Amino acid sequence: MTTHIGLLRAVNLAGRNIVRMTDLRRMLEEVGLKDGRSLLQSGNLLFRDDTRTTTELEILLEDATRKRLGLETDFFVRSAAEWKTMMAANPFSTEAKRHPSRVLVVFLKKAPGSDDVAALQRAIKGREVVSAKGRQAYIVYPDGIGRSRLTNVVIEKAFGTSATGRNWNTVVKLGALAV
Repeated sequence: MTTHIGLLRAVNLAGRNIVRMTDLRRMLEEVGLKDGRSLLQSGNLLFRDDTRTTTELEILLEDATRKRLGLETDFFVRSAAEWKTMMAANPFSTEAKRHPSRVLVVFLKKAPGSDDVAALQRAIKGREVVSAKGRQAYIVYPDGIGRSRLTNVVIEKAFGTSATGRNWNTVVKLGALAV
């Protein structure tokens, strides 16, 4: 069976969109996904399935979350192989080794075009650096993510698609669990 990683957008942040990981793991089982696990409290799931594409899994999980948990949110699903490729493609590997909490991978519903990337680069007000590959963008926040004006709202507006981010520490932990 193929291992998949599912990321929820904007859950358990600042008291909003509260969802228990036990409820999410139960939901995975109820919709027929195997070996459901979670990492941290911010909507990081691992599970197995061999019958659906990642897009089909996103639709299934978004629908199940709405119907079973009363929560409207986006899911971003990648197979373990896609995750490994995404990690290897990180153009900021030196920064990720030095300051993993300041490197963010932004998972996107659709790949941005070159005009979208240019729009995001124009929107940057600080020292952040962006690179996009496929349905991911990699961002270095040299002064820290919390102080930056380069927020998820700015990223989604520039790219014209829904997004969620995970810092490099979390990306590595999920990658290790997905093997």
